Amino acid sequence: MAELAPYAVAEHNSRGRLHVEAPPHERSEFQRDRDRIVHCTAFRRLEYKTQVFVNHEGDLFRTRLTHSIEVAQIARSIARALRLNEDLVEAISLAHDLGHTPFGHAGQDALNDCMRELAPASGGFEHNLQSLRTVDLLEERYGAFDGLNLCFETREGILKHCSPERARELGELGRRFLEQRRPSLEAQICDLADAIAYNHHDVDDGLRSGLIVLEQLDALAAFARHRQDVASEFPGISGRRMIHETLRRMINALVVDLIGETRRNIAAVAPQVLEDIHVAAPLVAFSESMRAEQRELKLFLNEYLYRHFQVLRMTNKARRIVSELFAAFINDPRLLPPQYRKMAQDDNVRAVADYIAGMTDRYAIREHRRLFAVGEI
Repeated sequence: MAELAPYAVAEHNSRGRLHVEAPPHERSEFQRDRDRIVHCTAFRRLEYKTQVFVNHEGDLFRTRLTHSIEVAQIARSIARALRLNEDLVEAISLAHDLGHTPFGHAGQDALNDCMRELAPASGGFEHNLQSLRTVDLLEERYGAFDGLNLCFETREGILKHCSPERARELGELGRRFLEQRRPSLEAQICDLADAIAYNHHDVDDGLRSGLIVLEQLDALAAFARHRQDVASEFPGISGRRMIHETLRRMINALVVDLIGETRRNIAAVAPQVLEDIHVAAPLVAFSESMRAEQRELKLFLNEYLYRHFQVLRMTNKARRIVSELFAAFINDPRLLPPQYRKMAQDDNVRAVADYIAGMTDRYAIREHRRLFAVGEI
């Protein structure tokens, strides 16, 4: 690996861990973070959590796990080109969805509504904060501390968004939201790598499902120009081969554009140390023309895929499952498993949210059946 840029995150400028530990042998501190994330329970559960399509809808659709792996691959490629910390971007990418609910954004929205209605002071539910809570508290793997005891910079990258009220509760980790400071370039990369991954694999899954068709995508500049190039280079190409070749070129064009624009931004600011990144405007970015294409693609997906009547049928069911589970456990905490029943003695609402957020799609469906289906008694 090339020598890191002076403003990259490295072990010498890391703010360390909440609990001091002996240095790892034969690996970096951020490799240790990556390894702890990969081995944790919440990471394995991502295999059965919705991206767009509920897990049992088909074997080839993306899940939160495959999405996280794709984000990590894209982020590492960008970090290497910019001489930034690849191990850190991999750790952030693999951990960024650990706190996501079952059933994707529908589950998150339902849980947020439930919490805000019952306990407005809780601030509701937000999966980035839940991901942080997962790695800081909920994972139980080590004798010396709760959570995974990740490095400050990994935790900073996981927490992409935060309200001022919640930021004040987070102490040092929340200060940047109150002081309008930026996270590391590594964290900024992961944010945009996430968008690159989900926009394009959602196109792929939408086509595979038949909910969107090629003729609709041909109206989008981000897709049409690459499809035309593929048709010109490979006359007669069709089907999945044509789709994969087109999407591959779309992702590559985005990555190349982001690297070029970010290099120009870095050159204009000329940072010398990591602190210069924290006080600068966001530096990791697409060019304006590429941002315009991505906005168009995002609007298309929102209208024709995420709001497709078949997807809405799934999401409406998902919201009902989450809402009814929440109500059942709030009304009678004795229904919770022992671990969460104990937590509920201190904060019933948060304990129920933790339990539901940790569920996979199929576990949530099964748990709902156990509670409400007479045939399951």
